Amino acid sequence: MTPVANLTTMEVDALTDVDGGLNLTDGHARLVLTGQQAEIIERLPEMFAEASRRSFPDIEREAHTTFLHAVGQHTAPIGTGRILSCYSSTLATDIVARALPAGATIAVLHPTFDNIADLFVTRGLKLVPLPEEALLTRQWPQPPVRAVVLTHPNNPTGLVTPPEHLRSLGEHAARHGQIVILDASFRGQVHDAQYDTYAVLDSTGADWITIEDTGKLWPTHELKIGLLAYSSRLTLPIERAFSESLLSASPVVLRLITELARDWTAGGYERSHRFIEDNREIVRSTIAEVGLSLADPQSRISVARVELPADGPDSNLLYKDMLNRGVHVLPCAPFHWADPEGGLRFIRLSLARPRETITKAARALAASYLDLSAASARK
Repeated sequence: MTPVANLTTMEVDALTDVDGGLNLTDGHARLVLTGQQAEIIERLPEMFAEASRRSFPDIEREAHTTFLHAVGQHTAPIGTGRILSCYSSTLATDIVARALPAGATIAVLHPTFDNIADLFVTRGLKLVPLPEEALLTRQWPQPPVRAVVLTHPNNPTGLVTPPEHLRSLGEHAARHGQIVILDASFRGQVHDAQYDTYAVLDSTGADWITIEDTGKLWPTHELKIGLLAYSSRLTLPIERAFSESLLSASPVVLRLITELARDWTAGGYERSHRFIEDNREIVRSTIAEVGLSLADPQSRISVARVELPADGPDSNLLYKDMLNRGVHVLPCAPFHWADPEGGLRFIRLSLARPRETITKAARALAASYLDLSAASARK
């Protein structure tokens, strides 16, 4: 298998493409603001002035309440000091990695975005994969595994951990002294993922850590917040690791998140959901013309995997050919961080892009697949 770069490197390449290639790599919303969102952005000077006169704890508490309630998390520990505001979910993940015991073994959902695994490995932790199939059949890892990391919904597959499965994991973790770590960065996009995971995990008696993120929901050019929450029983030095990384998030961004979350509950979610599903249908129907299909037709997150037949070009070849056509997508081998060859038959596109971009990219993917297949047949 030809090695490829990590996913973030490919995303950076797409963002910095001086030739203006189409960027369908990262899962962030790179869209034109809706009318409602544009009105909120116009109020940024007002928010800046407000951030200068209101106390930070007051602004932060309001943002936590509004955002977490907007995504169904009504029993999150708001106002307890156990929710920390970070610049991003990636920073929150790194803080968790540094707080975990050095050399500990942790189980991480597989496949999932590779920088989650990379951050833990960089901090000296040992990783074992937790396949999605094991999650669905409730085959939980045994000690010496110290923590179990789930992505909910999972990226790239869109898998939502059902509440009864999360409860089962929490009960297992409580019995074995393990920590449940939940990365809920895509939660806001999927109603089925918005059951109250804080209530579920608290009811099991397990230690838990949850990472939330606003970056996948709104086209705010990296003005975002990652939230790091943890259970009352947790003894890891989370606050110490946090203090080593930053003083605080921006109160202006927290005010922005508050207003965007209010719009999310006032029709914003439905508008976004329809837009993403329309884009998913464009990809599905376009690739169907060349015999390809979506790997995860039930997924509702803002990315889509395309499944490639075993006798056709793999995703690494397709990725490189797409680059030559001026289109950036992600090959899925890096998502399969414990078994890269398992991702060779999948390629991922972001759906949070303008309709014209999605249409052009889907057509380019279909053409690339046909051309590579024809070239292979001639050999």
